[in-house]
Parts: sequence; C-alpha cells; structure tokens
Amino acid sequence: MTEPRDSYSPERRTALLFTGTGADGAYHAGAMRALQEAGVKIDIVGGRGIGAMAAVLAAVDGGAQLWETGGFWRSQPILELYRWRWPFRLLRWLAAGLIAVMAIPAVVIVAGLVVYPIALVLGMSGLDAGARFVHSFLDTLTPAFSPGALPTWIPRLASLLAAAAAVTLAVGAWLTWWRAPLHRRMAGGRAWALLGSPIDATLAIQHATDTVWRLLKGGAAIRTPDAKDLSRRYAELLAENLGQPGFRELLLVVHDMDAHRDLVFGLVRDPFRKALFPPPGGVSSRRAEAHDLSSGTQAFTADVLAAALSLPGVCDPRLVQFAPDSYWRGETHRLVDRPACLARLIEEAAAAGAEQVVIVAATPDPPGPHELRPPRRDGFGRVGEQLASAETAGLSDAVRHLHHRFQGVYLIRPSHNPVRPLDLTGAYDEKSDRVQTLEELMERGFEDAYRQFIEPVVGASGDRMAQVSRDVDL
Repeated sequence: MTEPRDSYSPERRTALLFTGTGADGAYHAGAMRALQEAGVKIDIVGGRGIGAMAAVLAAVDGGAQLWETGGFWRSQPILELYRWRWPFRLLRWLAAGLIAVMAIPAVVIVAGLVVYPIALVLGMSGLDAGARFVHSFLDTLTPAFSPGALPTWIPRLASLLAAAAAVTLAVGAWLTWWRAPLHRRMAGGRAWALLGSPIDATLAIQHATDTVWRLLKGGAAIRTPDAKDLSRRYAELLAENLGQPGFRELLLVVHDMDAHRDLVFGLVRDPFRKALFPPPGGVSSRRAEAHDLSSGTQAFTADVLAAALSLPGVCDPRLVQFAPDSYWRGETHRLVDRPACLARLIEEAAAAGAEQVVIVAATPDPPGPHELRPPRRDGFGRVGEQLASAETAGLSDAVRHLHHRFQGVYLIRPSHNPVRPLDLTGAYDEKSDRVQTLEELMERGFEDAYRQFIEPVVGASGDRMAQVSRDVDL
C-alpha cells in the first residue's frame, strides 16, 4: 500500500481494479467477497486478464457468481481452463509411440547385455542352464529379426506414426480456421499454420461467457447467445441500472496487436463518459483507443472478455471486427491480454474521476535474497512463471509512477503465493511442504482483504469519522 496523501473516505469516488491471469482469479473472488460482505462502497470496477471476469460480474451485482457453489471458481471446468491444443496432445502420444518403435533395437541390445553376463555366471558355476538360457534368447531373436519381421515393420510403423503426426497438424490447423468466427489473411509460409498457438483458451472463454449469461438470464432455460447478442444484453442491463445499488461503472483494458496500443472499453456515467469516449468524428488518437460499451454499435463486451482471457504469445488472439463508421473503418484486429497494461487501466480509472483506488493482485511482493525457487520444467509452469514475473513487475511500476493521481492507492495482495497463473489444480509449496489448492487461494484473498484493507483502512476511517461526528455534536 502506498502512503496516501489523505485518509480513506467512502465519500470519495473509488475504483476497484483486478489484475492477474488464470488461477489469480480465485484470489480476486475471495477479496471481492470480503469487500462485498463489509459493504465497502465501490463506484468503478475495472480489470485486465482474468481480472476482467471479476470486473464484468461485479459491475452488474453478480460478484457472487465467482465464489458461490456452482459459480465460476467452484465448478469442474476450472481444472482445464487452459490446456494444450488437441493436436499437441495427440502429437505427444504419437511421439511417444515413435520413440518406442525406434527404441526396439536398443532394447534388444540392452537385453543382450543382461542375458550374457547371467549365462557367463551360470557357466562358471558348472551349470548347463547358462547355455540353455543363451540358446533360448537367440531362438527368440532369430525370427524377430528375420527379413519379414522387425527390419520391415519398424520402418513401416515409424512412417505410419510420422504420417499420422502430419495429418494431425493439418486437421488441427483446418479445424482452427473453420471454427473461428472471423478470419484474416496470413503472411509467410503456410507450413507455420500447421503448428499454431500451443495453448487453447476456448474452455476458459466458454466458461466465462456461460457464467455471465447465467447471471443475465436468471432462471430462464435459454442457451448462451452469440458474442454480439450477449454483449448487447449485458450493456443494456448495466446502462439501464447504472447508479442503482450493486451496479457499478466498468473499465476493461486489452492490447491490440495490430494497432500496437492498449485499448480501453468501458461504460461510465456522465460527465466522465464524455471525457473518456470522444464522440464520432474527428481523428484524435483517443478515438482509436477508447470504446464506449453503451453505444449500440460497440457490442464488444464478450469479445473483450475473450481477449482478456487469451494469454499473450501462447494463445490465439481474439479477432474483433470494428464498426464501419468507427475510427478503424470496419477492420478486424487481434486483441489479447498484456500484463503491463495495468498501468493503462489505472490511468483510465483516474480519468474516470476515481479519487482513490483499490488494486487486487494475486502476486506477492518481489522476492529478496535467499528466496530463489526451483525453476519449473513443465510447459505450463514455465509460461506461468513468465506471466507471474511480468505481472509483479508491471504492478510495481504502475503503482510507483501513477500513485500521485489519487488521494490514496491501496493494494490487496498475498505475502506468499505458491500458485502460479496456470496451476489450476493447485501447486506444491516448498515452504509449507504441501499442495495448496485454489480453494485456499480464495480464502487467502478473503482474509487479506480484511487484514490489509477493511480493518486497518476502512475500519480506521470509520472510527475517525465517528469521532469527528461526536465532536461536532458537542
């Protein structure tokens, strides 16, 4: 927590921002539950990464969808929110089969290195069993290595497995293209399209949109609509109820890989709406970056949520088509998450009139000497380490350079968190010598929110306000 220029006050316009990736959202859920139970007044909610999910639900009084039984973080799909794309999973098995086939001659050699010493020991002991043992071994190998057996079938099996791998890549690339709602012309060699991005975020996106739709539809048995219809219904609900208890203004930030800039999407009340989102016309760079979700033509909520859940560099970016009358003239851009865009989210909160900001992050403070952790060998572990490191640095930089924009900046973050962003089934903690689960991470967020913000900041502010009121009465 930075040193505030003034004490916390519920009378000030307050923003609650969530930042993180993957499993970090469980910590967000716990912190939000604590803030909601304590009745902390929030005017604006914003998020990036998995924090966009928390912000989207909190804006329409749906934060309980994160932590309640059957909610987002208490359901079966969270175990595989991110997984290797199926061609990569199948290629792993094919590679294992190819290695096993090619290793058959080496296995025979190793077996010979075991059989002959045993036969030698038996022969030196005066037993005939050694000779019989060797003859049995040779009688087994002779037909196996005949011209019509292993020398023929090993190359055939290897060729068959290699062909299956090539077909898997081709089918995977074609299905990815065919299932995509939008397409763009690709540059470069076509062979690279066979590989594609290694990690699939489809289940995470589907689970997020289903959770939002479950909140919107209530008890009606209606299947989840397409992205544009869902976005319009969400924007209408928020716009019609803005200012009502439980409903809050919304800010979301993602990165545009084609425009090389961060984009902000939001729905805020006047007069901040006019300042954040310029009217149509003109050529200001602000029109290229800021998009009003309350506009009928800007049905982007579902697409922005999907982009926020797309991991940079390892997931396919979300293709989003802008309106023909917008700044981008109907272009289709690739949107994705970027850990460092937290700074942009904080800037937008200040532009939306926030006087104090509460930031919830699942990454602990940067480590000091003698706090090295063993590097992860698995693919998900390596990606998670990079994301966690980038988010920790981005949070520190953003707070250091932008805290002067507010009367107070308050951080809710764990002192220790062994769960990396992609450890969706939990993670082993060397310090406590046990596996910690997402359920524990959620409870830690709840406890940290009380210990770091509600009791020392909100509670102390309430005591001071009560004392001032008594002094006035006297």
